[in-house]
Amino acid sequence: MIKLARINGNPFYLNAELIEQIESSPDTVITLHTGKTVMVANSIQQVIHKIVCYKRRIHTHRIRRKKASGTVA
Repeated sequence: MIKLARINGNPFYLNAELIEQIESSPDTVITLHTGKTVMVANSIQQVIHKIVCYKRRIHTHRIRRKKASGTVA
């Protein structure tokens, strides 16, 4: 989940795995795999940065779990 802000400034969390498309028109609009769209106050660059950080955390967590269980050489 990534923390974003609605246009009115209220924070909310969005499942980054559901994001299909991000565009600026001029507000940032996120389209989900479900077809739902969400307008956010964050810029496209901020949203992408949050997604990349989220993916890194998930990847690092998986590697640590594998190492701890001894399945990674």
